[in-house]
Amino acid sequence: MNAPQSQFFHHAATLERELAWTAAVIEASIKLYFGQDEGLGDVRALTPPDLAGADGPYAAVLREHAFGFEERIILMLALAPHLRPQLLDHFLMKNVHYERGFTEFGGLAASHGGFMPTIETAAFVLCGDNLARRLDLVDLFQPAHALRKEQLLDLDTGASQQGLFASALAIHPQQLGRLTRGSDYRPDFSASFPARPLATVLEWQDLVLSDPVMEEVEEIKAWIAHRDTLLHGWQLGRHVRPGFRSLFYGPPGTGKTLTATLLGKECGLDVYRIDLSLVVSKYIGETEKNLAGVFDQAERRNWILFFDEADALFGKRTQTSSANDRYANQEVAFLLQRLEEFPGVVILASNLKGNIDDAFARRFQSMIYFPMPDVEERFSLWSKAFVQAGRLGPGIDLQLLAAEYEISGAAVSNVVRYAALMALRGGASCVSLADLRQGIRRELRKEGKMM
Repeated sequence: MNAPQSQFFHHAATLERELAWTAAVIEASIKLYFGQDEGLGDVRALTPPDLAGADGPYAAVLREHAFGFEERIILMLALAPHLRPQLLDHFLMKNVHYERGFTEFGGLAASHGGFMPTIETAAFVLCGDNLARRLDLVDLFQPAHALRKEQLLDLDTGASQQGLFASALAIHPQQLGRLTRGSDYRPDFSASFPARPLATVLEWQDLVLSDPVMEEVEEIKAWIAHRDTLLHGWQLGRHVRPGFRSLFYGPPGTGKTLTATLLGKECGLDVYRIDLSLVVSKYIGETEKNLAGVFDQAERRNWILFFDEADALFGKRTQTSSANDRYANQEVAFLLQRLEEFPGVVILASNLKGNIDDAFARRFQSMIYFPMPDVEERFSLWSKAFVQAGRLGPGIDLQLLAAEYEISGAAVSNVVRYAALMALRGGASCVSLADLRQGIRRELRKEGKMM
């Protein structure tokens, strides 16, 4: 058995022990409630498994937050529908006097015919009919408690008109894979999560930026590497906000998106690009709701958030002359609040610095201008594009091309792609100068620069 298989086996064994203990606690709680305790005075007499030396993420979470009897039962009730749904079948019994389920069991009907626990279910198991314990249990479901603060539970406490105890007891989607399989969670792109991960095959050394721009980008790298020391080791957390906000601005194709992507790759952080077409909604409150979901996910996972064409969300506020203007300004106010509270890195990209609302601009730690590349930078871009020897046809002088044509890095990539396709189409093994020049003309026409 190899190491990953061995770790998975031990993790499964840990969950098995916890499930067996939870099943015993559930059975005991029912017997106690109906006067069949057989000498057991309290479910807490059933000592939970000792997981001090156990492997796997579930045991690690228990140790990290020092979770006790109550938290462990709550977590296992929430995990049971995913791991062993039949463990909850006890709660499907009928009250013969009323020919329906027991109200005190709580729960929701599941699509597979099983039982989905609610907070009421946890209250029954842990508290029985002890009112004082029931009232104390509320503290475990408050936002400040680790079950909620660390996003272990996904509680829609405002959805039910029946109050907190009627809320479904569910594991947060972020944590389900982690606690059950030890796998990382990557949410699917959707209207409720309008963000996609950015990735590139390029490396940090492939980034072509001027020295002043690179120096400012290195500041963001330094923040990511040293923020914990800065905030806690140097105790500057009271004076320095935990996040880092930067504006990348400049002409299209000058490397703003690539720089954000490579920052994440170099620092070992995922970078998520926000799709503004799904975030911005004409319906009141929907924009804030869509963005709140992204910020909540990113905060827990330590993602870098990248807002491309940020003018649509972070543009200048309008004079309040209509209801639409007021709601638009409310969206800006919401964004300001979330940006200030977000402890990670947020990068906004815009073609024009002046399009960004001044209220956001004041909150940026850096504002980095990405200019069109100069001659030497263009030569570097051309050279990095043709890393394989023998792919340049006769008469091609990359230094001359760099000096002759002022185009962006993205345009260079497009030209190289076009010329290479033309070579392959014609059965050649190298690109020709004619195809490179034709590709350049195509790019210039896109920009309205006729040759």
